[in-house]
Amino acid sequence: MIGRHAIRNGAVIPSEEATVPVTSRAVQYGFSTYESIRVVNAHPVHLGDHLERLARSCEGIALVHPFTEEQIAGWVADLIACDGIDEATIRIQLYGGEEPLLFILASKILSYPSSYYSDGVGATTYSGERLIPSCKTGNLLLNYMALADANQQGCFEALLVNRHGHILEGTRSNFFAFREGVLHTAPDDEVLLGITREQVIRACGVLGISVAYEAVQVEDLFSGCYDELFISATSMAAMPLKSVDSMSFIGSYERTLAIKTLVRSWELV
Repeated sequence: MIGRHAIRNGAVIPSEEATVPVTSRAVQYGFSTYESIRVVNAHPVHLGDHLERLARSCEGIALVHPFTEEQIAGWVADLIACDGIDEATIRIQLYGGEEPLLFILASKILSYPSSYYSDGVGATTYSGERLIPSCKTGNLLLNYMALADANQQGCFEALLVNRHGHILEGTRSNFFAFREGVLHTAPDDEVLLGITREQVIRACGVLGISVAYEAVQVEDLFSGCYDELFISATSMAAMPLKSVDSMSFIGSYERTLAIKTLVRSWELV
């Protein structure tokens, strides 16, 4: 049963005991890293890639801990077996400090209506840049505020725009835009290196789509230079955007959906 148990530093515990002390400086300062992983047919998708990124994020913020990738992978397997999990979203949450805490929890798998893919979803733009963008950390205040603003406007996602007017990424996704047949996305050092982003780029290679690592200038986006936009993340694969702020990008989304199909097909490989 999903959510019945959790893992804390390798031990199986009731999920209600998966708590952190509010007096911990690591908790108070958000000194933590995390990963969200899809489980399909009891298989944690791209687990090795997620654990490698978790290690890079810890290194990037100097979060020292005693847990190995092999241990964490084993604990993920333990939770899947313990609760008989077939499909779920698993979250690995790691807090630093003098006594590091690693939690593994499972929740209902994130899924979206088919209309989100056939019709696209809306996004807004929001001024802000994530701290240490290459690391997946617990510092999520900007993401929270931007997404809340988007939701208040009836939109699914918010796209973060930096001080130079470049659209870098979403609050929970990577961002892509087609221009004259070439797919544009921000340079690696300016965004989180998404696990699904890597699969999107791999799919482009299979489909013969050229990729330019150039961030989209927000002024160019609204001048009509781009004709098909999408976002990617573990839960959504590749999801088309039908609008950004007041500008519509309604089309067939043929290229986006072809990429999505390939990305999903590789989940059990």
